[in-house]
Amino acid sequence: QVQLVESGGDLVQPGGSLRVSCTTSGYIFGSSYMHWVRQAPGKDLEWLSTIEPSGEITYVANSVKGRFTVSRDNAKNTLYLQMSDLKSEDTALYYCCTRAYRYWGQGIQVTVSS
Repeated sequence: QVQLVESGGDLVQPGGSLRVSCTTSGYIFGSSYMHWVRQAPGKDLEWLSTIEPSGEITYVANSVKGRFTVSRDNAKNTLYLQMSDLKSEDTALYYCCTRAYRYWGQGIQVTVSS
């Protein structure tokens, strides 16, 4: 019933920018906290960002603070992650998920390389 689908992943050069999206269905998106999590090759899952239902309050991990921005469009049931000044260590599979990490998308690959 609940579905989350990430899109927008790509191969990007260091210093470049990219926006990934998460389209959702099957639940009341506008009432749900949402999260971004990533997993780099051979590494554990890393929490990146959280956004409260209205989008007014956001939280970003220190590792990407100042470079990544989370936002949402409740009318479109969509979550976004804007990534700037990308570095090679940002290469990972990026996931969106719902409140309390109950539901996850399939993940989308972001690769940063020259």
